[in-house]
Amino acid sequence: MNSFINKLAIFALFNALLFSSVFSQNKIINLEDATAKRSLYPSSLSQLQWMGKSDNLSYVANNGIVFIKGNSDKKDTIIKLDDVNYELNKLGEDKLKRFPAITFIKDMGFMFNYKSKLFTYDLITKKIELVSKYDETAENIDIEPNTLSMAFTKNNNLFVITNKVETAVTSDIEKNIINGQAVHRNEFGIEKGTFWSPNGSFLAFYRMDQTMVTDYPLVDIDPTPAEVNLIKYPMAGMTSHHVTLGVFNPLTKKTIFLKTGEPAEQYLTNITWSPDEKYIFIAVLNRDQNHMKLNKYNAITGEFVKTLFEEKSDKYVEPQTPLYFLKTKPDQFIWLSQRDGFNHMYLYDTNGKLIKQLTSGDWLVSDLIGFDENDKKVYYKSTATSPLEQHLYSVEIKSGKTTKISSVKGTHNGYLSNSGKYIIDFFSSTTNPGQIDLESTNGKVLQTLNKNENPLKDYNLGETSLFKIKASDGSDLYCRMIKPSNFDPKKKYPAIVYVYGGPHTQLVSESWTAGAGLFLNYLAQKGYVVFTLDNHGSSNRGLKFEQAIFRNLGTVEADDQMKGIDFLKKQSFVDTSKIGVHGWSYGGFMTITMMLKHSNIFKVAVAGGPVIDWKYYEIMYGERYMDTPETNPDGYKNSSLLNYAQDLKGKLLIIHGTVDNTVVMQHSLSFLKKCVDEGIQVDYFLYPGHEHNVSGKDRAHLFHKIENYFNDYLK
Repeated sequence: MNSFINKLAIFALFNALLFSSVFSQNKIINLEDATAKRSLYPSSLSQLQWMGKSDNLSYVANNGIVFIKGNSDKKDTIIKLDDVNYELNKLGEDKLKRFPAITFIKDMGFMFNYKSKLFTYDLITKKIELVSKYDETAENIDIEPNTLSMAFTKNNNLFVITNKVETAVTSDIEKNIINGQAVHRNEFGIEKGTFWSPNGSFLAFYRMDQTMVTDYPLVDIDPTPAEVNLIKYPMAGMTSHHVTLGVFNPLTKKTIFLKTGEPAEQYLTNITWSPDEKYIFIAVLNRDQNHMKLNKYNAITGEFVKTLFEEKSDKYVEPQTPLYFLKTKPDQFIWLSQRDGFNHMYLYDTNGKLIKQLTSGDWLVSDLIGFDENDKKVYYKSTATSPLEQHLYSVEIKSGKTTKISSVKGTHNGYLSNSGKYIIDFFSSTTNPGQIDLESTNGKVLQTLNKNENPLKDYNLGETSLFKIKASDGSDLYCRMIKPSNFDPKKKYPAIVYVYGGPHTQLVSESWTAGAGLFLNYLAQKGYVVFTLDNHGSSNRGLKFEQAIFRNLGTVEADDQMKGIDFLKKQSFVDTSKIGVHGWSYGGFMTITMMLKHSNIFKVAVAGGPVIDWKYYEIMYGERYMDTPETNPDGYKNSSLLNYAQDLKGKLLIIHGTVDNTVVMQHSLSFLKKCVDEGIQVDYFLYPGHEHNVSGKDRAHLFHKIENYFNDYLK
């Protein structure tokens, strides 16, 4: 009897677990949650960082700083928020509600900003010090960690605070002269406009004069009546801004400008100080972007010293990174270049002599991570394993011997300790939502700092697969396909092609969700096959693959995308009469291109922030890939979607932010006008007050808008 009861209990428990498992995997993604609910995304360790120059680690958790000594697996909370607030209260400051963003400036001390004040906290003495106060309107704050001097901008002028004394570095009245901010519309890897010298003795800064650049109007509808805000937007072939580089001495309060010379319309990129603070190196690129000179300047006098070397191309040169100086040999540095067709590392001396090429092969170095303590090895990230993966490697400078550090399949990022003994490996894959390992630099995993459970385990997601097909030239095209939830191979499903297609972007990767966002998985849950292909022009495939689009944007990319369509048409479960396409920005350009040039294939399209005619786009990006309308009239004509508006057959929805300062509304409005002229019906939706991307709470509204359009016209 007891045996029978036990069997019944086991059977009941089994059924309960089975039902629970099935039920728990039936959740549907909610778009509001997908845009705002953090629990649907992999977690990480907040503010994980090396502590000063030590091999100790810290991160913020539960309003405290967690300390990990070296490679020990012991974790201690060494300070709580209450400790910081206790010291702040002594200074008459309000309490912090949560731990602020901190930066370790020494092994046991960090700095943080709070209410326009810079503080330091010493973990040994448990004392806070007020370093400086600054204007609450300050922007582009740049703190030098050795001296704690601070640079910031206000009303487009640059200010510096040293020893609690504020100095106006610039005092330009003209609003279109910009100091201390990123220039050249953030191309060429430019992310900021100030550059402290290694010891904090000097501050180099960009000065951008854009008074000669044409104004472009953006309308703000909030005031009554609406107001026009003018921005400077240099379109292809038009006059560009002029940039120079100043050097400020905090001791003398004097500024000199480097004599970068003419022509004024050139690009000053990859700003790097020499370790001894005597020189500044600049990659000077001509406006045609096909000739780069790595120049050396005297930081004290501003005089040009010499050109170390030059790089030329019949298409374009695109320097992206600064010089990486060796710590033990300050007269040697590593330069990253695509000169042999793939991004690789080259060792130079400061006289411009090439000592050796450190890496080579039909793969690229995607990032230089750092050096070991004695500069015997360089650590880097690369695609040597696969274009879909990123792995961590080291190369011995003397012998050239390469060692792979990361071993787990996926996309890895590395963060090297100052000594070069340890590396933090952040990685994910299609089967791993995200993991953080502390490793020795020989690849041994010392401990796992963070490992995610699948945040989508309770959701009924469709199957995602990665594969490759062939382009017309025989090269591989990598693809991702998400099948509908509860997939039935006997059914026919509508398909949506999600596309970007432009440079510097890779949509398909061996990473969590294979690079797809939750919205694409949501569409699959709603019964769509969602397909994505990285065409010629996309990143991580080398220069030849990228430059195939040069001067003819939208041509080779569309040909590749149609190879993807050929694949879809061969799948028995795809309803070939119901294929749609969606993309944003360059993807919006590709969406409309495919819709117009292959109107017999695509039934429905949704294009966001689309480029319509490249003559309306800014010069830095546009001229790199298309040259100017004067030098490439055929390319501009063939890529202009205004010339194909009459070919629209299916349903097209264009979406645009009304204050888009990246792809200005002139693009979509010009296309609307052309459609009206041709008697073509097209749907249009604006997001008032939004720039190039619809963000914040309105993003869920955007996703519903896109979904509803496909539901109405594609299903």
